[in-house]
Amino acid sequence: MAATTEEDEQERPGDPAPGDPAPAPVAPRRGRGRIATAVSVFGELLITAGVILGLFVAYSLWWTNVIADREAKKQGNRVRDHWEAKGPTAFNTKDGIGFLHVPTMSGGEILVTKGTNAKTLNHGVAGYYTKPIKSALPQDKKGNFTLAAHRDGHGAKFHRIDKIDEGDPIVFESRDKWYVYKVFKTLPETSKYNVRVLDPVPKESGAKRAGRYITLTTCTPVFTSNYRYVVWGKLERVEKVDNDRTPPPELD
Repeated sequence: MAATTEEDEQERPGDPAPGDPAPAPVAPRRGRGRIATAVSVFGELLITAGVILGLFVAYSLWWTNVIADREAKKQGNRVRDHWEAKGPTAFNTKDGIGFLHVPTMSGGEILVTKGTNAKTLNHGVAGYYTKPIKSALPQDKKGNFTLAAHRDGHGAKFHRIDKIDEGDPIVFESRDKWYVYKVFKTLPETSKYNVRVLDPVPKESGAKRAGRYITLTTCTPVFTSNYRYVVWGKLERVEKVDNDRTPPPELD
């Protein structure tokens, strides 16, 4: 027979008295355990989805800018190399026709190429329209030089278009000319189907007669493509490019 101690002999609180029936075993709460597990799994899925979404946003708004800027710089260097070598004329290079300078929107130059499809604009450039209304080119005696670029991602060259005010300069640089425009009208929001803003005489800007205009277009609001933001300018003067490529005073 095993030895016992006084502690063993003492009645512990909660112990059944001699002769009382043993308490029934407590059934495990299986339903609650399953719910808790499901909630935990769902929470982990939400966290994972959030991480993936965050990475996608970072890719769309940062990494695509990095890649596009690199490509645009390469293309821009090729254009300037052509100019230095006195190769194809300024408006017939396959890599671009020149550079846009808008001090109040961006401190840097923006390469301008042919076309406004996504494949073209994704290279971090501004493109001139070939449809639905064909763009004029700066050297044309009349017409509207119409351009588009991304506002977010892929270089986001027109991201700060809303900073442009009436009276601000827009300068286009070709191989041998500086084309200096002056902004006379902005349209913060219009339908993305409104192609009248690209007309040779853009009457929505208040223009009434043929001239030499420039139009910048991009998506708005920021991070969406629901509407279009439009800026119109009119040619003020043309300057010849000197041997040092001295920019006009508007770019000082």
